Amino acid sequence: MKTAKIPATDNEYLIGKILCIGRNYVDHIKELGNETPAAPVVFLKPATAVVDDGGTVVIPPYSTACHYEAELAVLIGTDGKDIPEAEALSHVAGYGVAIDMTLRDVQDSLKKKGLPWEIAKGFDTSCPLSVFTPAAQVPDPQDLTIRLLLNGAERQNGSTGLMINPVARIISYLSTIFTLEEGDVILTGTPAGVGRVQPGDGMVAEITGVGRMSVTVE
Repeated sequence: MKTAKIPATDNEYLIGKILCIGRNYVDHIKELGNETPAAPVVFLKPATAVVDDGGTVVIPPYSTACHYEAELAVLIGTDGKDIPEAEALSHVAGYGVAIDMTLRDVQDSLKKKGLPWEIAKGFDTSCPLSVFTPAAQVPDPQDLTIRLLLNGAERQNGSTGLMINPVARIISYLSTIFTLEEGDVILTGTPAGVGRVQPGDGMVAEITGVGRMSVTVE
């Protein structure tokens, strides 16, 4: 079982659905040559994809182009369906740091065939995830800086203020499709600067005021 933890509290959540938003930053859309979507792009990862801080990302043998995508993660603490945007943040238990590991070559092949992305996005170890900071300690989830360092060199540095769909809107939208439950985790998209990792690499992802995590690659 994979759990989401909020340190210095008694709160520990069994991770349920991991709901992910793609193409939520304009510059990232441009760097991959994609079209700006009319509605949020949604895909899922299983809980078995989660890797804790200090863990290892294992690149599957069916890919030669594994990419990092640092993101703000949102932990749902209160169940809800059809949540109004104005009430959405009240359902958040905490915020964390995630890296959406993506098999870009596999994803591109699937996209060309019009097929789902799950084997490119949901493989084991594809979701490094930090512990969570209580929501009350994050005054504005749209005023945070996401950074990713690869082998000590900064590769991503972007503000959550650049999201096309902010956190409250994402939660509200997802709740019209899925009942959001305690322990669900939402990944909110990545800023520009994504790139490839190889065995032996080390990644550090951090969000000011939220957290920091590091993982290695093999």
